[in-house]
Amino acid sequence: MNQKALSEMVFLSDIVLQSKIAELAAKHLSAIKDNFDQIEVWSSIQSILVAAGNVSKILWPQEKKYAVRGKRLRELLKVDDNNILSDRSLRNHFEHYDDRIEKWFKEKSSAVYRDLVIDPFKPIWGDALVNQHRAYNPLKHT
Repeated sequence: MNQKALSEMVFLSDIVLQSKIAELAAKHLSAIKDNFDQIEVWSSIQSILVAAGNVSKILWPQEKKYAVRGKRLRELLKVDDNNILSDRSLRNHFEHYDDRIEKWFKEKSSAVYRDLVIDPFKPIWGDALVNQHRAYNPLKHT
């Protein structure tokens, strides 16, 4: 077996692994019902985002010199260029959360700061969503 074929197998194997990790975390998140632990919820969400981000980086490499590899793997897997995994913005919000905190306190005059919100309901007054950072709706799984 040549080196290119072996490397493709390694990348494909990692995609399978990352997909299984995301799937397991999603099942765990869906199974959390009443009396859930907030850490369990966010641990599952973060696991999904990290695993999806890892697949994204394999299929859409950040470095241009690896673009051919990403294109080849997407062709092998029949993954469309506009696949949801091509957009890493949500994952980046979690990965670079420290930057978001800095930016928030430099640019906002509000003393309201809500993070790690687990709430299926919209606010009844005002636009409280602008003060919300990471939020999860357990009814819609969003």
